[in-house]
Amino acid sequence: MTDRDRNLSKAMDALFNEHGYRGKIVSIEHVKELETEIMTRYQKGLLDSDLYDAYLASFDFACQQKLTDARSLIIITIPQPQIQVTFLRQNKSYPVVIPPTYYSAVDNDVADFLKAVFEPQGYQLQNVRLPEKLLAVRSGLARYGKNNITYVKGMGSFQRPLVFISDYPCEQDSWGEATVLEHCENCSACMKACPTDAIVSDRFQIYAQRCLTFHNEASKPFPQWLSASWHNCLVGCMICQKACPANKDVVQWIEAGGTFDNEETDLILSGVSKKRLPQETLEKIKKLDMMRHYDVLRRNLKALIQKSR
Repeated sequence: MTDRDRNLSKAMDALFNEHGYRGKIVSIEHVKELETEIMTRYQKGLLDSDLYDAYLASFDFACQQKLTDARSLIIITIPQPQIQVTFLRQNKSYPVVIPPTYYSAVDNDVADFLKAVFEPQGYQLQNVRLPEKLLAVRSGLARYGKNNITYVKGMGSFQRPLVFISDYPCEQDSWGEATVLEHCENCSACMKACPTDAIVSDRFQIYAQRCLTFHNEASKPFPQWLSASWHNCLVGCMICQKACPANKDVVQWIEAGGTFDNEETDLILSGVSKKRLPQETLEKIKKLDMMRHYDVLRRNLKALIQKSR
């Protein structure tokens, strides 16, 4: 390792310690393996076609073309809490939760922090869209739970993974086989807690098309089999994560995300377009990074309010 690379390694360690990040670096050559694994799952019917179209078809497996002499993949995960948001309606409070991983506004900050470390040493860095969970597990940064969610030591599932490509050389590739949390072998807490039976015992891959997260992020009406009593988050779902023993140290990590008054709540429930929202309301939604989910907020919020009555 050159003096330049040693200096960069020390700077990265300092950055991670300061912000609580964790990271791994693997060879850019593994992009092809990621693509092969995802496509193999899809071709075997382990991935629903609607799910594939919604989440997986946008992966950039040609990302090397974006950066001259790309040599490494850098996978970073950052700790994130649940965010509790309060909606007022007819002067009654309805607290709702946004799960960890949904706050993407921090992505640019992480990229800026990393560039401040890499660029002075003459290296380039670029954010890319790849299978973050799979990469995190194959790199050794995380392990899968039985619920197919990734867990990182000290963070549990309360973390958001990000992927970058760089021309920084990968001298110690940590690539390996996907691993599962040890306690999952004799634990079925998530399976018992999941109300939709998305997590099963006869295969590791969950039935993602039954997962509540998939349905409350999609713009389609909820399927008839989905019980109103199962709704628990503004988007996503926390049922299996709250039940998981691996999250016992972080499950109570909740931060306040603000309040929407009676008028703002009524506007959202009425389905008013984003363009017609008051600027203050718009800024609140942007701050929560929920603008990309605005089209489903009316439906999801309505379901949560009805459940609370």
